Amino acid sequence: MSILTVASWSIGIWLGLMTLLFIFRIVLTWYPQVELNRFPFSAIAIPTEPFLSPTRKLIPPLGGVDISPIIWVGIVSLLREVLLGQQGILTMLMR
Repeated sequence: MSILTVASWSIGIWLGLMTLLFIFRIVLTWYPQVELNRFPFSAIAIPTEPFLSPTRKLIPPLGGVDISPIIWVGIVSLLREVLLGQQGILTMLMR
């Protein structure tokens, strides 16, 4: 396996995991009473909060609804498509 293949797999797994975690954060915004510092929820909050907190400063919650995880799902999905999609940069380099 080449370095490019390993990098592509690693980036794909990382971006997929981040998308899943951001989707979990979207669901957690529906339950404001959830304590994000307790175990099952901290496993979701710790990796996503460094991305979400600066986004909240730029785009405050609309009507009390935090839309920053939705924005990050879009960003990560776009990044995954640009890098690993059918016409993605890494995909084209591996051909």
